[in-house]
Amino acid sequence: MSASAVLKAQPLGFPWPTIDPFLFCVHHDDAYPRANAQMGPDAKLEGRAIGQDFSRKDGWSMYHGEVVPGFPAHPHRGFETVTIVRQGLIDHSDSLGAAARFGGGDVQWLTAGGGVVHSEMFPLLRTDADNPLELFQIWLNLPAASKMAPAHFTMFWSERIPRERMLDAHGRQIEVACIAGTLRGDHPLVPLAPPPDSWAARIEADVAIWTLRLSPGARWTLPAALGREAKRMLYFFKGQALLIAGEKLGSHAAVELDANAAVELVNSGDTVAECLLLQGRPIGEPIAQYGPFVMNTQQEIMQAMTDYRRTQFGGWPWPDAAPVHGRETARFARHPDGREERPSAANES
Repeated sequence: MSASAVLKAQPLGFPWPTIDPFLFCVHHDDAYPRANAQMGPDAKLEGRAIGQDFSRKDGWSMYHGEVVPGFPAHPHRGFETVTIVRQGLIDHSDSLGAAARFGGGDVQWLTAGGGVVHSEMFPLLRTDADNPLELFQIWLNLPAASKMAPAHFTMFWSERIPRERMLDAHGRQIEVACIAGTLRGDHPLVPLAPPPDSWAARIEADVAIWTLRLSPGARWTLPAALGREAKRMLYFFKGQALLIAGEKLGSHAAVELDANAAVELVNSGDTVAECLLLQGRPIGEPIAQYGPFVMNTQQEIMQAMTDYRRTQFGGWPWPDAAPVHGRETARFARHPDGREERPSAANES
């Protein structure tokens, strides 16, 4: 590949490789079967390590769920989670008393800050058809000055996320969804505002989170980053082949790009190609991590563990560790102050 544009390429694993300011990126793509009465899979669970099932047996996993797939109550401190749900639903509940159901293109942006406990369950609603689930979860670091900021979550409903569908010179379609970071061009895409304490809220951080979809044969030039210090990773995760700066990528991969260079992408396969782009100026601070706590020093990690044991980051106001919000509930968000929001009736998942 062109040394001027591509710095490194490596196969996609689990999780995907990341670079500062991103800590973690995972792609869940589960072919769940029909639902049972408890909103779990209507299938036998024998042969799975229930409570820690990442097997992808029959094309899906229970993860840490025992009845409903997902991730029951667990703590975080010192970073943010950005969860992009492409198919299916997530039921969120947290130690602040907040709750949400989101999916079908929605994004939840959670600043864990000084500490929060939340659960992320994947309720299966259809009893007469399969229940596919596909999502990205991305961990974005917080700088030292913001690691103890108040916990906060923001919903980006699918209907409000800026998207552009454009045609290349040969009439082939490209679609870009802009979750963070303005996409410059003839018709700039300006994203919704990230949480106030996020690294992405700083213009100079040059954070971008975009999803790209190219029809067969389509070509599109990824513009250079605004700032000179940004780092950029492009994940090619669906499709047969992709040309990056004229060189063929014949398998799914994480590709570190020179963020200061505009790079032409061409879908050279016979099926749709899809990519996720993560970009940002590195925070450049020491990282100390212990599971769901990400701080700057080991002393701060020890303090996080002590604080969690002492306070449970506000306690757990739900009747069990893996709450779900009912079979008939539409997408919604209820914030800690009791404020409720709902998307428009269109595009219900």
